[in-house]
Amino acid sequence: MSAIASLHGKVVLITGAASGIGLSCAQAFAKQGARVIITDLNEAALEGARQLVLAAGAPSCLTYVCDVSNEASVSACAERVHKEVGALDVLVNNAGIYYLGGFMETSLEMWQRMFQVNLMGIVLMCRAFLPAMKAAGGARRIVNIGSLASFLGAPNITAYTASKHAVLGLSDVLAMELAAEHSPVGITRVCPGIINTPLLAGKTVGANITQRQLLQQQEYYRTHGCTPDVVADGVVKAVQRGDSYCFVGPKAKLGFWGTRLSRNLAHAMSITESTQSGYLDAP
Repeated sequence: MSAIASLHGKVVLITGAASGIGLSCAQAFAKQGARVIITDLNEAALEGARQLVLAAGAPSCLTYVCDVSNEASVSACAERVHKEVGALDVLVNNAGIYYLGGFMETSLEMWQRMFQVNLMGIVLMCRAFLPAMKAAGGARRIVNIGSLASFLGAPNITAYTASKHAVLGLSDVLAMELAAEHSPVGITRVCPGIINTPLLAGKTVGANITQRQLLQQQEYYRTHGCTPDVVADGVVKAVQRGDSYCFVGPKAKLGFWGTRLSRNLAHAMSITESTQSGYLDAP
């Protein structure tokens, strides 16, 4: 199961950790006494995040600017980490982007960027860090942050849904291969439900999305979603127990089991929820 019951002194790297779920995960691991490494594209925000992680109890917190969608950037980050710290005990692939817009209103450039970050970012990070984790031996864990959209999509997030479905598929097969190798490295697939994070703050949306729809979705996530620290606590517990899956936050378990019971029923439920959160531009 590759459980890591005690995280004290363990080396944990989290991508996209300057804010949101990534920062909350860094703080949650810090509370367990882990040595934390945080990466992000936002260099200016990393130092503030570092101070919060140290305040949460981490004995150390290193920061690296890393673009997970860029192979050279990931390779440079891995080289520095392995030189300065050694093999990771836990890799949390959290970095991701979100886009709200209809299928035809989502540009090919956005499709490519969505997969470069959300999927290929995980591919590049795993290729860069997994070999050293396997060679070091002992229980270790890779945590891939998916979404409720990993198994149940919604209107106006076609590209995001496709990328998160791919994350779950990648994680499943990688877990199979590691199990077949009798590797001590395990995979945890995290599928958060409705989480109140600033995913859409300052971001562009599709031409079919009105300001009223955008505000309605933001309000829906604020009133119906849980905070990122709920996800972070779930991630830490999943790593300590060696869980293969972690369904956390509102609608996560309901959506997962709903798709198992009836995909048609689950799709109808998703459309209803999406309508409440602004899918249809109705006053």
